[in-house]
Amino acid sequence: MGAGTASVNRRRGALLVAGTTSDAGKSLVTTALCRWLARQGVAVAPFKSQNMSNNSMVCADGGEIGRAQWLQAIAARREPEVAMNPVLLKPGSDRRSHVVLMGQPYGELEAGEFATGRRVLAEAAYAAFDDLRSRVDVVVAEGAGSPAEVNLRDGDYVNMGLAQHGRLPVVVVGDIDRGGVLAAMYGTLALLDLADQALIAGWVVNKFRGDVGLLLPGLDTLTERTGRPVLGVLPWLDDVWIDSEDALAVAGWRGRPDGRPVGRTLRVAVVRFPRVSNATDVDALALEPGVAVEVTADPDVVAAADIAILPGSRSTATDLAWLRERGLADAVVARARAGRPVLGICGGYQMLARTIEDDVESGVGLVPGLDLLPTAVTFERAKVLGRPTGSWQGTPVTAYEIHHGVAHKLASADDVEPFLDGWRRGPVWGTTWHGAFENDAFRRAWLEQAALQAGLRWTPSGAPGFVEVREQMIDRLADAVEENLDTDAIWRLIEGGRSR
Repeated sequence: MGAGTASVNRRRGALLVAGTTSDAGKSLVTTALCRWLARQGVAVAPFKSQNMSNNSMVCADGGEIGRAQWLQAIAARREPEVAMNPVLLKPGSDRRSHVVLMGQPYGELEAGEFATGRRVLAEAAYAAFDDLRSRVDVVVAEGAGSPAEVNLRDGDYVNMGLAQHGRLPVVVVGDIDRGGVLAAMYGTLALLDLADQALIAGWVVNKFRGDVGLLLPGLDTLTERTGRPVLGVLPWLDDVWIDSEDALAVAGWRGRPDGRPVGRTLRVAVVRFPRVSNATDVDALALEPGVAVEVTADPDVVAAADIAILPGSRSTATDLAWLRERGLADAVVARARAGRPVLGICGGYQMLARTIEDDVESGVGLVPGLDLLPTAVTFERAKVLGRPTGSWQGTPVTAYEIHHGVAHKLASADDVEPFLDGWRRGPVWGTTWHGAFENDAFRRAWLEQAALQAGLRWTPSGAPGFVEVREQMIDRLADAVEENLDTDAIWRLIEGGRSR
């Protein structure tokens, strides 16, 4: 175990990180490996053939990729680009996803087409992988779901399909916190055909708490039965939760355990829409000492909180209908009428409008909004992708935007003031800009003002900023790899593939 004898002379190769389940830790292990390699001066890049996530980011090249791959590029100390995530599926309903191909809108994919009819997507993914591999020393690829989803194997180009294309050794990560990890690993191998089994190179146990010595007999049995080594056991890292892409981990953060509130704690309720998008917008709020963030679908929680936030949505009109059905719309409107702060971001901002006309995203046509801002929203077929900059009350703000809906201020409105690219009317704030709260000065200035609207006095504590904490988390992941995995064995896999 440990850092081993890796040297900067070890330069070329690739590896696929797969998992026994969704949220097993593939994204974080890939992030950790990218930073571990970057520390050694290796030119490394992350890759994921296909994401299914509504958490995304806009790259400098103007294209959209999954937020997890964007973070992995930051860990690799490399500029994020669309080749790192050539196919992004953004669920719009239980049976339909919007397809982003090489960073741009491409069309829709029905549930019945997931196993077939994806040849164009696969070809684009393989071409992007080959291109990326030709430009860097090492590619650390991440799988999706589980490679043992054999019902999807014929059309697979993100797990064993990619591994076969690039002849990649595959390391399988399992989440021991869920229980049954040894059976899940053994079953993953057993379900694969012989050609795919040949590429499975080893196992990584993730999220372990307790005495590793108690686990060793089971690991020995797994190695004996499968003929593949356990490459290490990663500990549970309680305060590493950034930039999740998986729906299972939308509320994976728990706030800063070492944070000390200054004055009364500011309670923030974030509505959890069925099609919530870019939920990472509130990560920076959860980091702030003295701020308690709760993701909820409970109207009473929304009513009682000091601040209510309507985050992004991949299906604004249908999530607005859900908001009304659950009684959440009434709670939001009552807050605004009582002068208590409400913030809408992107899809949430669109819901605050007087009317919404959508013949593009959901096809519902013209529907009434919450009528809390004097705007009308129209969905355009052309998607807005950008990385805008601006300011608010003299504070610089950088952000990104991803939306079809465009909000227009009604001509009769004269009681509003600009807020980033949107508007504010009294206690109601709206903007399409994602990532604005990652700007420390803006986040703290806005929280101070919103707290005053809620009748509280909240003062920033001077805690480390968002980017600094994110870097600390990434380095903690890389430290865990160096301290707990057989890094010499991982280097041999990167350079030479799996030995039988």
